Amino acid sequence: MSILNRQLRLSSYLIKRLQHNTITANEIAARSFTTSECHRPTIVHKRSIDILHDPWFNKGTAFSMTERDRLDLRGLLPPNVMSNEQQIERFMADLKRLEVNARDGPSDPYALAKWRILNRLHDRNETMYYKVLIANIEEYAPIVYTPTVGLVCQNYSGLFRRPRGMYFSAADRGEMMSMVYNWPADQVDMIVVTDGSRILGLGDLGVQGIGISVGKLDLYVAAAGINPQRVLPVMIDVGTNNEKLLKDPLYLGLQEHRLEGKEYIEVIDEFMEAVFTRWPHVIVQFEDFQSKWAFKLLQRYRDTYRMFNDDVQGTAGVAIAGLLGAVRAQGKAMIDFPKQKIVVAGAGSAGIGVLNAARKTMARMLGNNELAFEGARSQFWVVDAKGLITEEREDIDPDAQPFARKTKEIGRQGLREGASLAEVVREVKPDVLLGLSAVGGLFSKEVLEALKNSTSTRPAIFAMSNPTKNAECTPEDAFNIVGDNILFASGSPFANVDLGNGHIGYCNQGNNMYLFPGIGLGTLLSGARVVSDGMLQAAAECLAAYMTEEEVLKGIIFPSISSIRDITKKVAAAVIKEAVEEDLAEGYRDMDARELGKLNKEELAAYVKNNMWNPDYPTLVYRQE
Repeated sequence: MSILNRQLRLSSYLIKRLQHNTITANEIAARSFTTSECHRPTIVHKRSIDILHDPWFNKGTAFSMTERDRLDLRGLLPPNVMSNEQQIERFMADLKRLEVNARDGPSDPYALAKWRILNRLHDRNETMYYKVLIANIEEYAPIVYTPTVGLVCQNYSGLFRRPRGMYFSAADRGEMMSMVYNWPADQVDMIVVTDGSRILGLGDLGVQGIGISVGKLDLYVAAAGINPQRVLPVMIDVGTNNEKLLKDPLYLGLQEHRLEGKEYIEVIDEFMEAVFTRWPHVIVQFEDFQSKWAFKLLQRYRDTYRMFNDDVQGTAGVAIAGLLGAVRAQGKAMIDFPKQKIVVAGAGSAGIGVLNAARKTMARMLGNNELAFEGARSQFWVVDAKGLITEEREDIDPDAQPFARKTKEIGRQGLREGASLAEVVREVKPDVLLGLSAVGGLFSKEVLEALKNSTSTRPAIFAMSNPTKNAECTPEDAFNIVGDNILFASGSPFANVDLGNGHIGYCNQGNNMYLFPGIGLGTLLSGARVVSDGMLQAAAECLAAYMTEEEVLKGIIFPSISSIRDITKKVAAAVIKEAVEEDLAEGYRDMDARELGKLNKEELAAYVKNNMWNPDYPTLVYRQE
């Protein structure tokens, strides 16, 4: 559809709504319910009890007496005005007391109890929720995101209490252009969208997958300082092939099998056109789409819209950062990365995304030409559910085709088509064993025993599948079987391993949250037209260089989650710098692309910091609509 047709369609829709008196002229103009990162007074069009029931504006007992008078709140709250710190202290005390009581019984896990309590705070007071989350990010990131978010999604129909985000379904075809105007915010910076077809490693969870969009955006707010009033979680419900959900009378989604082919594409196309018509500068992150659609949709939209797929590109970036860190931990320079032998278990969207990114990184280090790109291919051995992928494989996935080993190569190595993971590790003696299979325990004792013969002085094991139960192995098994000198990283958090004699086996969490907040923030603040491979590579290399030499040599290749806001600032700055160099930046607010290009390192860091939202209560001023 042409831009002119879009505008005509949009204009006719607005005129129709005006004729029916459903919106006012003031609503068409930019609403003033939000301000620049809460640094200025905020105009509100409600007061009294309505303010207390609105989580965006409610401050609870922190309303000053002046505000209580101005907003007709006097007498509706206890008389003692409390500070932010006092509010958090009260909440944390209640949280510790209620964690046990919040369980629904012995089957309700402890982490889910924490999620329930935090979610209730989110429903009451959004600013305080993010203040608690940021102050305790290391403890609560695993609650609002992986691994607990997987459990939340599995139980979402039973946990649903209050709508959060938007739902577009197959039943809404032809209506999405008008539906987007049901969302109250006239400015949306970030959308996370899923179709629920492959939630973490848990499979098709249908409409319940909205939980992953909510969790991701919580981290965009906490880590990247995206204003929570300008984020939108989205679920595209095209049905489900989960037979249990199809028969569940309490399931909240469409109880029909998933759309496929052209019908599926048409729904996603209509959604993308609708959101970018209303919010032309929004960034859309695709999340947990099944492999067969993840790459197709990425290629379909990435050159037209500001979008990226975190499973394909974010996972790849974090893995590249970890792989480069592993090279540093071996006492080598990152430029030696093309010499690494890497066995990859898993050929889904995440696995192929990592392979493509690693191959491009190697090729760039080898000269960034066709010969280098072809040569880099020989450093990877890919094993899926059918075993080693070679050119003899029938009906090979086109995305995996470039990494299929040649018959002559595997003959010399004593391997064959379909060779088991243990056989491949035994013969290849890799520097890195990388798991993105979503098969818990795949790195069995036999596989880990085979890795003991690695030619590397410090072999690396990446058990990256989420949630925790899908990790390819535990750190205890890795250190106990392969040895103390390995490097270990996982997608979900694990505790460090006590190796005795004062030695620690560090369990690095190679979590996507190290990158996607910075990629989103950097794209937003640069005004980049698209999210390029160069921007993603800059993000990965920034993360790889974040750790000190001393930390890396100890086996610490990923930073602590507690540093997430500082990491995000640096990653965002690297993304902005690359966007400017690639001439993709168009600027943000009062900072145009030319001015962005003039900023030095310190000025760029300050620019990023000053545009990050902080959970501070704004002064509220009432104005009648």
